[in-house]
Amino acid sequence: MQSIKIGLVSISDRASQGIYQDKGLPSLKEWLDQAVLNEKEYVERLIPDEQDQIEQTLINLVDDKGCSLILTTGGTGPYPRDVTPDATLAIADKVMPGFGEQMRQVSLHFVPTAILSRQVGVIRKHSLILNLPGRPNAIRETLGGVEDEAGKTIVQGVFAAVPLCVDAIGGPFIEINEKVLQAYRPKNS
Repeated sequence: MQSIKIGLVSISDRASQGIYQDKGLPSLKEWLDQAVLNEKEYVERLIPDEQDQIEQTLINLVDDKGCSLILTTGGTGPYPRDVTPDATLAIADKVMPGFGEQMRQVSLHFVPTAILSRQVGVIRKHSLILNLPGRPNAIRETLGGVEDEAGKTIVQGVFAAVPLCVDAIGGPFIEINEKVLQAYRPKNS
């Protein structure tokens, strides 16, 4: 089984200044540790809502650190300081609009204000970058999906498509814990 290098970026003015404890990075790692079976190397960053700094962080994680997958959390709303999607789009080679659409579909099951989210998914070189929401529950829901009371998936989380996308752009083969998530891969013919 291949190892995977994953960039995790929590974007928050207050958490980066130590005003409150960041909950984004621990939530991302907790979910990934349960869902992804590969050996993982995390490259973590906690930074403020500054577009230039977000851009430079994402470029560094792809170009210098060689992360195959980067998950950001925070800074995706309509507020003036929410510039994560703007920074992500500025450094992208390709936009993957289905990821943002699906993230909003998941969130709409919980809050009507999900339509205000500007989350995006992009590819830079051989890396997939996804902008996730900032709340720990929303991170888990967005990645894993929405289930009914019987535990049946009614809306797929975005991570169901991540392994195939990372594989398609030249990244490692991601092995998924099927007790946590069913990832989609086409059947070999």
